[in-house]
Amino acid sequence: MLLHLSTWQEVETYLQTSQGIILPIGSTEQHGPTGLIGTDAICAEVIARGVGEATQAIVGPTINVGMALHHTAFPGSISLRPSTLIQVIRDYITCLAKAGFSKFYFINGHGGNIATLKAAFSETYAHLEDLQLAHAAKVQCEIANWFMCSSVYKLAHELYGDQEGSHATPSEVAVTQYVYPEAIKSVLISPTAPAGHKIYSANDFRQRYPDGRMGSNPALATPEHGKQFYDLAVEELTKGYLAFLSQE
Repeated sequence: MLLHLSTWQEVETYLQTSQGIILPIGSTEQHGPTGLIGTDAICAEVIARGVGEATQAIVGPTINVGMALHHTAFPGSISLRPSTLIQVIRDYITCLAKAGFSKFYFINGHGGNIATLKAAFSETYAHLEDLQLAHAAKVQCEIANWFMCSSVYKLAHELYGDQEGSHATPSEVAVTQYVYPEAIKSVLISPTAPAGHKIYSANDFRQRYPDGRMGSNPALATPEHGKQFYDLAVEELTKGYLAFLSQE
């Protein structure tokens, strides 16, 4: 059940049996020579919808611009500042909590969002208490990073070894190839890329990682691999969402 394709009456009926909602969040940022700029949002969205179908949960609209300031020296990348993203998340949750939702399961596709999301949750809990929302104490938020699922990590290691890298990875590129096979990019790239440098400013990032990759070889990706990663992530996060719903 997709929130944006539902009526308010349907959402009201849903809330009579469940107060859980899945919110996909990603980023709009460069992913190397062959990765789509929307990779993180695409992966989060398709996996979130799969989990929603498996659990009959409502899935909110994808938050497709995240915290990616370190990628903004590459054309096409868009980022919110951490402070802005915190406010966006707080306002999303506040509106939905007022409607009766209390369990917010964020399926995340971008590592750069993690710290800001955790800060946003803390800000939101305090904000809801300040508003004296009736069920503020019941509101809970959780981050589920699909790329950190144990089954996904294991398969990525088996398929790609050290060439999985940590950005513009073959695993995430494979998922986008599965979802959008018509958008597969074929570019000759080196099998090796710089790795191990800490992340500072956007210009420093581009200097250290000139083609945008961080130790990865996305040329290894295939749509068939993407289907495998999708299935594993949906299975593992379905269990995670249901466990989250059941906890007090």
